[in-house]
Amino acid sequence: MYLEIARAVANGPDRIAIETEDGASFTYGELHREVARMANALLEVGLQPGDRVAAQLHKSVASLFVYLACLRAGLVYLPLNTAYQSSELDYFLRDAEPGLILVEPDNADAVTALSKASVGAPVMTLAEDKDSGLAQRVAEASARFDTRLCAASDLAVIIYTSGTTGRSKGAMVTHGNLVSNARALTQVWRFNNDDVLLHTLPIFHVHGLFVATHCALTSGARMLWHDRFDAAAVVRQLKRASVFMGVPTYYTRLLGEPGLSPQSCRGMRLFISGSAPLLAETHSKFEQRSGHRILERYGMSEAGMITSNPYDGERRAGTVGFALPGVEVRVVDDTDQVLPVGEKGAIQIKGENVFSGYWRMLEKTKQEFTADGWFRTGDIGVFDRDGYLSIVGRAKDLIITGGYNVYPKEIELALDELQQVVESAVIGVRHADYGEAVTGIVVLREGAEADEANIIATLKSKLAGYKVPKRVHFVEGLPRNAMGKVQKNLLRERFG
Repeated sequence: MYLEIARAVANGPDRIAIETEDGASFTYGELHREVARMANALLEVGLQPGDRVAAQLHKSVASLFVYLACLRAGLVYLPLNTAYQSSELDYFLRDAEPGLILVEPDNADAVTALSKASVGAPVMTLAEDKDSGLAQRVAEASARFDTRLCAASDLAVIIYTSGTTGRSKGAMVTHGNLVSNARALTQVWRFNNDDVLLHTLPIFHVHGLFVATHCALTSGARMLWHDRFDAAAVVRQLKRASVFMGVPTYYTRLLGEPGLSPQSCRGMRLFISGSAPLLAETHSKFEQRSGHRILERYGMSEAGMITSNPYDGERRAGTVGFALPGVEVRVVDDTDQVLPVGEKGAIQIKGENVFSGYWRMLEKTKQEFTADGWFRTGDIGVFDRDGYLSIVGRAKDLIITGGYNVYPKEIELALDELQQVVESAVIGVRHADYGEAVTGIVVLREGAEADEANIIATLKSKLAGYKVPKRVHFVEGLPRNAMGKVQKNLLRERFG
C-alpha cells in the first residue's frame, strides 16, 4: 500500500502533505523521510515483517507516521480506540499477540502490567523518554529506508470489530484490500493534487485511517490535520478546504453553527458522510444552509468502502448509492437467492476490497462467506428501480452511535454481571445528535435496588465511553416471543 503513497511523493516532493492546527507542516518529501525514520526505529526495537504493532494513541501526526511506517516496513498495524478500558485491552492483546504496544505516557504503567500478565510485549510511547519513548529513537534513525515490497495478500492491518456474541473479531485487512479501495475512491470522488482535505476524524477506525488519509496521500492532496472535531473550527477552516468527511453527528453539529453558509463553503467541492445513516432531514437542512448536497456512502471494517452516491448525478437522501468499481453487491433471501428490485433482503458483497477473514477464527470466517464466495455483511438492504441501494436494517443488531459501532450483546454482558441485575436488553433509539443512543433495559433481582446514575457510572469503568448507555430503564420483565427471544422491536416502540 505504501507504494501508492510513494508515487505521490515522487510526483511532488515539495508539495505540502500535512498542515496542523498550530501551523506546522510537512511536505511529501519530509513525510517520506519521517516515515523512514519511524520504520527504522520500529525495526530497531526488534520487530520483524508480519509482527503486530498495537497502537492506542491519540490522533497526531506522529501516530499517523506510525501507521504509515508499518505499511512501509511490512508490519501489521493494530489500531485501538483510546477509549478502551483495561478489560477490553486485555482481550485484544492476548488475541493479537503484538510484538510492540504503543500507548500514551499516562497509560503506560497500566498497559505494561497488562502486557506482563499476557503477551509480554514491550510497551512504549511516542515521548522522548530514552527508555520507553520512541521519539528519540526516531530522531536518531536514518531517513533512508527500502520500502518492503508486500504482496496483495499480505496482512496490513487488523481492525477489531465487536461480535454479536460479545467476543470481538479481528478483521484481517490486506495490502491489496487497501490499494483497491484507495484507487476506487480517488476515481469516484475525483481526488487530485489540488484538493485540500479537512481531516477531523479519529484515526483508529476505517473512516479516518483508510478512507480519508488514503484518498489524500495517494492523490498528492493536502490535509488540514485537526486532532479532533470542533464544529466552530471546521466552519472557520472550510474556506481553506475543498473536501470534508464526517459522520452524521458532525453534520448535525455543523448545522448548529451560525457561520455555516454558502459563503463559508464557497471553496468546497465535496462533503462526504458515512459510518452511520444520515437522516434525510439533516441532508436537506445542510443543503439549504451550505448550498452543497452531502454525498453518502456505505462501508464497513471488513471491506472498507462498498458503495457511494454519485459524484455527478443525483445524490439521493436515504440511500448509499451504487457499488464502487471492482465491487459487487447483491440483496438475497435466506437461501442466498438474489431478490428482485424493491424487495428487502440480506446484503452480500464480493471484490478485492473484501477482507481475508477473521484473525484466528477459521470457523467464524467460513460462516460469514457463502459457498460461492460472497461476504455476508449482516445488513438488510433494498435496491430501487434506478439501482440505488438503501440500508433498511441491521441483521446483526448493530447500534451506530456518533459513527461508532456498538453491539448490544457486549453491553448486555456487562450489565448482566452487575449483582443487582437478573437480565438486560440493549437497544438503539433515535437521537438527534448521535443518530442512535445506546439504551439499556434492565430487570432487577427481587428486593435489589439500583439507580440509573450508579449503573451508568459502573459501566463507564468497564467500557469505552461511546458504548455506555445514555439511559437505563427498569422493567419487571422483558417481552419475549414464543421462542423465548427478546422482542426488541417492542422495547424500541416503548422507549424510543
